[in-house]
Amino acid sequence: MDDFTPPGRSVDIELGSQEIITIDLDNLDPDPEDVLSLLKDGQCKIWVWTKLAGEYWRRGYLEAADKIARSAIESFQANGTASSLPPIYSLLANIQIAYARKAPKLVLPDARQDVMTGEKSKEEYYREAAQLLNTGERAGAESGEVGGTLSFLTRGIQQLATRSMDDALRSFDGVLIEKPTNLVALLGKARILYARRNFREALKIFQDVLRYNPRCTPDPRIGIGLCLWALDHKSKAAAAWQRSLEVNPSEWPAQLLLGLEAINSSKSDTHSEADKAGLFLQGTKLIGEAFNANQKSAAAANALCEVFLRKGNYKRALKLAERTIQFADTLTILTEGYLRAGRVSHAEGSMSHATKYYSAAVEGQPKHVLGAIGLAQMQMQNDEMAAAIHTLDTLLQPPNAQRSMEATVMLAALRAHPRPGVSSSDVAQERTKARDLFDRVVKGLEIDDVRTNGQPPSKASRNIADDMEMHAEIARLYQGESLERMGKALKEALRISETVGQIDPRLINNLAALNHLEEQFPEARSLYEKALISASLLGTDAGEAMSTTILYNLARVYEDQGEQSLAKDAYEKLVSRHPEYVDAKIRQALMLANLNRHNDAHDLLKQCLASQNNNLNIRAFYTYFLIQTNLPKPAKEFVFATLKDHDKHDVFSLCAAGWIMYHQARESRDTSSKGIEERRRGFQRTAEFYEKALHLDPLCAFAAQGLAIVTAEDALGSLGGALNPTSGADEAQKRLKNAREALDVFAKVRESIDDGSVYFNMGHCYYARDEFDRAIESYETALTRYHDSHNVSILLCLCRSWYAKATKDQSYTAMNQALKYVQMAYHIQPTDKAIVYNIAMVQQKSAEMLFTINPAKRSLRDLQRVIDQAAHAQKLFASLASDKSPMVPYNRDIADQRRKYGDNMLRKGDEHLAAQRQFEDEAQAKVEVARRKRQEEKDRQEEQERLRMDELRKEAEKLAEERRIAREQAMEWTREVRMESDEERERKPKKARKPKNDVGSGDEAEPKKKRRGKLKKSTSEGDTEEQAMFSEEEDAERPAKKRPAKKRVVRDDDDEEAIRPQKKQFKSKAMLSDTDDEMS
Repeated sequence: MDDFTPPGRSVDIELGSQEIITIDLDNLDPDPEDVLSLLKDGQCKIWVWTKLAGEYWRRGYLEAADKIARSAIESFQANGTASSLPPIYSLLANIQIAYARKAPKLVLPDARQDVMTGEKSKEEYYREAAQLLNTGERAGAESGEVGGTLSFLTRGIQQLATRSMDDALRSFDGVLIEKPTNLVALLGKARILYARRNFREALKIFQDVLRYNPRCTPDPRIGIGLCLWALDHKSKAAAAWQRSLEVNPSEWPAQLLLGLEAINSSKSDTHSEADKAGLFLQGTKLIGEAFNANQKSAAAANALCEVFLRKGNYKRALKLAERTIQFADTLTILTEGYLRAGRVSHAEGSMSHATKYYSAAVEGQPKHVLGAIGLAQMQMQNDEMAAAIHTLDTLLQPPNAQRSMEATVMLAALRAHPRPGVSSSDVAQERTKARDLFDRVVKGLEIDDVRTNGQPPSKASRNIADDMEMHAEIARLYQGESLERMGKALKEALRISETVGQIDPRLINNLAALNHLEEQFPEARSLYEKALISASLLGTDAGEAMSTTILYNLARVYEDQGEQSLAKDAYEKLVSRHPEYVDAKIRQALMLANLNRHNDAHDLLKQCLASQNNNLNIRAFYTYFLIQTNLPKPAKEFVFATLKDHDKHDVFSLCAAGWIMYHQARESRDTSSKGIEERRRGFQRTAEFYEKALHLDPLCAFAAQGLAIVTAEDALGSLGGALNPTSGADEAQKRLKNAREALDVFAKVRESIDDGSVYFNMGHCYYARDEFDRAIESYETALTRYHDSHNVSILLCLCRSWYAKATKDQSYTAMNQALKYVQMAYHIQPTDKAIVYNIAMVQQKSAEMLFTINPAKRSLRDLQRVIDQAAHAQKLFASLASDKSPMVPYNRDIADQRRKYGDNMLRKGDEHLAAQRQFEDEAQAKVEVARRKRQEEKDRQEEQERLRMDELRKEAEKLAEERRIAREQAMEWTREVRMESDEERERKPKKARKPKNDVGSGDEAEPKKKRRGKLKKSTSEGDTEEQAMFSEEEDAERPAKKRPAKKRVVRDDDDEEAIRPQKKQFKSKAMLSDTDDEMS
């Protein structure tokens, strides 16, 4: 437009040839009718129409500008001069684009607050602008005029508004080729580069625009600040926006951006609480001013909506959210609008509307974290757990997986929560996935702590890390999987609970139970007591329920610590407060049973059954009690009643029934065909009960162990009473095979249950395979680890294994071990006559074994001991054979036969003792001879060594004496030389120094070629004295040369050398050799 506008703030319109009317552009009438009449009457040129329409637009009279532009089109078409209309078409297209800026992009048909159903949308305005531009181009083409700069700029603006970035960039580049400083084209290109995240190039262009025109509108400082913010120069960005606000106080973009910057700064932990509050108030004020300046701005409405949402003004917040949705130009702002509308509806309790808005947000941006979390919450409210899991899983899974701790925690909690209709295998998989997700969250929190470098972590990380419920959920997930991880999570939850000052007794109780399971009884007791005190302070029904459970746990730990009186008091207190608390009564019954007060225990259990006859736990314990008190028939009737009348799928009752049927069949002594058939049928029913239990619970280790026992003992084969047993060799092979298969099962059962019976049964299998060492190892593990060396059955099995090993290896040591274990069993049950029989048998077998082995492999002491033991065994056998009891656990005839056999064996005892004594005497004599020879040889060698050392000592003393004499002579000679030298110096005056070329005559000249330097000084006094001695001898043979003395530093250890004459010393080879020989 500037190309057609002459300078000045008025426009002259000529009416006819004489009348000219001047229109003052600064005082335009808002009603353009008079102006239109003048324009039509004066048949003004096109630039006048555009000038006046543009001026109306600039003053805010957009409708008047539109009316003038359309009237111009009618006027020029009526006059037949439509070829001049392209500028008008461009102007009118720009007016439509201006209308579009204030029009909604999307009209919500069901808006509740911001109703705009009668408004035209942006798309309609943009479509009309495109039609006007096309019409203008056709008009220009018909008149032969090519579209100019205005047409290109308008087309570029329209393309930019409709997000046709490539076409808009080509349009702006076309303008910039002709006019590189065109501000509109530069601003458009910079906006496109910014949208494409080419922030550095966009920043450069915005800065160029500011340099070309510092008063340019729209203000390029806004774009400069946005680019700097994207480049992480936030302080510079805020400075740019602040300057823009100073230059253009009435413009809203700078206010909005500065308001958002202030609110963001208020979230930083580097500010104090007062500063945060001040920044937040400043930001909300600026955002409010920006929205008041332009109420059609989606960005301002979105920011202001968050403020009202936090204030709880949901009605105003919903209107702003709907305004954001309807006027949003970008997908991000649109998604934010849907999200905030969903949050408002969620807060108001309108779940259907919230679901709709959250779904729209996720549909637009499937990876939007808050949208996905909001939608998942609505799905949870609607009990659509699977859909919620799918929503969050889609968010966290590739492609473009989001890293959101909040969503991860939420998904983990959903997967950990059991859902109806999900199989047990799927539940286990879901729990595994939940554990993995929680592990990812914990590792993420640890990484955040490392990244902060001593600074406090982010608020989101702190909120998640301090979520007590999350850590409690982690503990529940690891229950039964990892006690270590469970304990760690419980401790963290307890720490958080203590930090906030709301200690949950349940956490302390759970942590105590964990220590209890790990047999850390003092720690568990302390925590139980702490939890009990904490629960008693609550004073509500919930506190009473917690106190009851915690007191029961405390009583259990009293039991485990051996504090029976404390446990008894605790159970009595529980029963007095809650007579229906059957768990406490069961523990009381067990304590009474352990004291052999079976009748009292039986009464308590009957009370429990009377009050809760359908309680399967009570029925299970009562079955156990009947079996332990050796009442198999009532136990059988009771357990079959449980299966028939209460729950035929009770796994414990099935296993108990299998155990009872097995022992009934195994102990059957009826050898008739009917008895054998009943025995076999009993074993078959045993297998059926165990198989049914495993079908109901494939992980039931007790049922698996029962089947393994049936397999190992071949209960369905020969043990079942088969009429046609296989041959001995085949039977042995089958026994080994069955034991091997049973061992495989026991090995798996051992991983499932921590019980001594597993090792006990494994020992049986190893014994059946004649692997006595491994059998002994298994028995000892069961005895020491689980029964504190006080289980009679295991002790007797150890005796049997050591006995078999001793018999196989002919080992007296192994037989002694067998005797030790059977005697331990006797000390526990001294009235058991079977044990007495076993003791007598082991003692007699010990004597028999030593009688048969080579005298070299036994000792007289051991032989005497076993003879004494055999004599004791004779007394035991005699006592057992004469026992008149009606029922004894052995055969009296065999006992009497063993006694008679012992009598015959012991008659040879003296003979064996004499032979052993003779053997040992002969062996001792041989040993004594050998020892004497060794001693004599040792004495001879010691004497030789002593003589050699005496000789060496004498030689050393002689050498030391010779050296002493030599040193004394050297010292004497040195003193004489000093005295002569002093006298000579006193008698003779100094002589002039001879020239260096003077040489001696005769013998003195010869040594000059071979002379040596001074002998090196030694640190030892002896070497110094020897040097002095050698010099004296040389001086006595030849005259000395006199040289002037040189000044030098003399050390303390050089005193003796320093007082000698300073002259060259020469030694002949013969002299040195003689000296060496003399010294040696």
